[in-house]
Amino acid sequence: MNLAGIQAFASSTDFTTWLRSSGLEIVLYLLGAVLFSRFATFIRDRITRKIDAGFRSSDALVRTEAAKHRHALAQVVTWVVLTIVYVLVGIEVLRRMGFAVTGLVAPAAVLGAALGFGAQRIVQDILAGFFLITERQYGFGDVVRIAVTGSAEQAEGTVEDVTLRITTLRNADGEVITVPNGQIVKVTNLSKDWARAAIDVPVAASVDITRVNEILHAVGTQAYEDSRLRPLLLDEPSVMGVEDLTVDQMNIRMVARTLPGKQFEVGRELRVRVAAALRREGISETS
Repeated sequence: MNLAGIQAFASSTDFTTWLRSSGLEIVLYLLGAVLFSRFATFIRDRITRKIDAGFRSSDALVRTEAAKHRHALAQVVTWVVLTIVYVLVGIEVLRRMGFAVTGLVAPAAVLGAALGFGAQRIVQDILAGFFLITERQYGFGDVVRIAVTGSAEQAEGTVEDVTLRITTLRNADGEVITVPNGQIVKVTNLSKDWARAAIDVPVAASVDITRVNEILHAVGTQAYEDSRLRPLLLDEPSVMGVEDLTVDQMNIRMVARTLPGKQFEVGRELRVRVAAALRREGISETS
């Protein structure tokens, strides 16, 4: 065997030895990371499905605040754990491939400083997301209105996903809105603990206010006694009185406390009942 053949044989022998030792360990690390990721995702999905099943079978019709918080927390914890595992596996893979991990500390510090200036927005998003979740400002399934930095329009919809970096909403048109947590200026939670449906009834200024109030009180009583609306109402709808007054028109406000997220459904039903009751009495609403 010539010298070239001997070198080639030695090289192939070294590669085979490396493949059986470090190469096998790299494969095992990567396989372990994939399996752990599948397992963590399975556990997360099982927890969220259990929460959702409890929501569907609940008589309250809406998720409790604790359930919404647990749903968001399960997603965030999974994301953080998987990120840590991937970083540790990456370090071990680099070490098995012959890279001096300790020698990368200085270059990593320089690279980290350089990336730090460009990643300020990401860090801001993560910190904001941490406080959003720990303070329970909103959770999965909440209906929220969010004011975003640099945008004149507010993002409004149902929270579908919450991570440390972003919040995902779906609006009434079915559109998905993604908002970085660091750009959130103000959050209006429309479904926390309880909600309120407010109905302004415009009538002519010449109408007998006492009679209109009696009609609205009767509508509220009938709505509270309705077997379909009663589970959505926390108490009987009440009439607040004249909210606005002009020369030829006045607005009489009627309000109802409802379960979180059900104020829109209750408001629509009460408007239909009020319009029908006023029409029966010969009182027309003004536009």
